Amino acid sequence: MRVISGSHKGQRLYSVPTHNTRPTTDKVKEAIFQIIGPYFDGGKVFDCFAGSGGLGVECLSRGADEAVFIDKEPAAIKTIWDNLRSLKLEERSEVFKTDAYRAIKAAGKRGLTFSYVFLDPPYKKFSYEELLKSLQEYQLLEEKAIIVCEHDVSESLPQQVGSVVMFKQEEYGSNIGVAFYKKEG
Repeated sequence: MRVISGSHKGQRLYSVPTHNTRPTTDKVKEAIFQIIGPYFDGGKVFDCFAGSGGLGVECLSRGADEAVFIDKEPAAIKTIWDNLRSLKLEERSEVFKTDAYRAIKAAGKRGLTFSYVFLDPPYKKFSYEELLKSLQEYQLLEEKAIIVCEHDVSESLPQQVGSVVMFKQEEYGSNIGVAFYKKEG
């Protein structure tokens, strides 16, 4: 795994040393950023079920201002911190070891809003509809926020949840699907 583009292009990322985490491959990561924009002019990132933190780190490398990383696995939290330290991105990042819904609620209480949200939960264990509802309930989404949901291709994701509308869905290989949503006005 590596950073694909931006200020940290080519830098290696540590992987979570367990089989419980499924990292987003460089190929899929590159495809995601071809769709949501190769570079960013600021913005805040919410990388939920972050694993190694690769997607949030990629956003920071491509111009996002800050990122919040969420995972409940201790090995993932350690790996995120190792990656942030090795790239000197700690000051632009927050990392929390907690459950996704608890993190969403806490971010809402703090009044945080995000331009980019990445949801990559363990396949078939979470309801994307419920996650998208929670993001809206706690008002975490900026206008025109983009939400990227990585999922098993056998899972059917909703076309719309509240003001969040799917604008694209892609398949990569035999089991990886990615749905792209945007918050509409």
